[in-house]
Amino acid sequence: FLMMYLVSIGGNMSIVLTIWINRCLHTPMYFFLANLASLEIFYSSTIAPLTLASILSTERTVVSLAGCGAQMFFFIFLGSADCILLAVMAYDRFVAICHPLRYTLIMNWHLCVQLALGSLLLGFILAMQLTVLIFQLPFCSSKEISLFYCDVLPVMRLACADTHVHEATLFVVSVIVLTIPFLLITLSYVFIVDAILKIRSAEGRHKAFSTCSSHLTVVLLQYGCGSLIYLCPSSSYSPERGQVVSVVYTFITPVLNPLIYSMRNRELKDALRKVVISFLLLEKQ
Repeated sequence: FLMMYLVSIGGNMSIVLTIWINRCLHTPMYFFLANLASLEIFYSSTIAPLTLASILSTERTVVSLAGCGAQMFFFIFLGSADCILLAVMAYDRFVAICHPLRYTLIMNWHLCVQLALGSLLLGFILAMQLTVLIFQLPFCSSKEISLFYCDVLPVMRLACADTHVHEATLFVVSVIVLTIPFLLITLSYVFIVDAILKIRSAEGRHKAFSTCSSHLTVVLLQYGCGSLIYLCPSSSYSPERGQVVSVVYTFITPVLNPLIYSMRNRELKDALRKVVISFLLLEKQ
């Protein structure tokens, strides 16, 4: 777990710094990628430290109610913003491939900043409402959470009151964060694939597919894991399945994201190589 956390932090930090240093990567696509990598850094740091502490501790890790609420808020906030930002990135690819001549006009920096801030704002509002609603419940049953962090469903199971309203609210939030963005991404890729198939040169088709394949892989990982937990009926929730799926989207996905983007994107790969070579040359001097 510690190695995965360090790799995810190092990989995402490398992407952010590489995009910031290289002026040739100062484009909307890489701007959103840098934002996604930054979210992954904070997202991992919300879960990993407490998890590592509980693994290394010989006794049970005690978390205050306020601490549990804070972790839940940041987990929902950053996770929601992450999913919404992936939909924004799909829209960026749609404009770039389907409307290349108008790309710079449509995806201007003012709109890019608005879209990035909008994903954060929507994630913040949803996280605040859901966290406040859940922590108004009376917790009078066993105080042991069946997961390695304060996730919504395990915490709701500790309540000794009716949680039907809270479960319905969680489902609505999940639809807003997972279902609607995924449908928009799917619609974008329907138009993208149609536009790519109309490209006559094989090289042009390959380049267009390669810019989208990394994003699509990350989308399937993120939305697939989230849907298995939050879009299934709460009555069918299994703590054992929750443990496995949660490990995937809290530890493994943040590790895979920088690897997927750096391996599938030639421009980013070349820029990373230049940064590493420059750093090594400085070290030798």
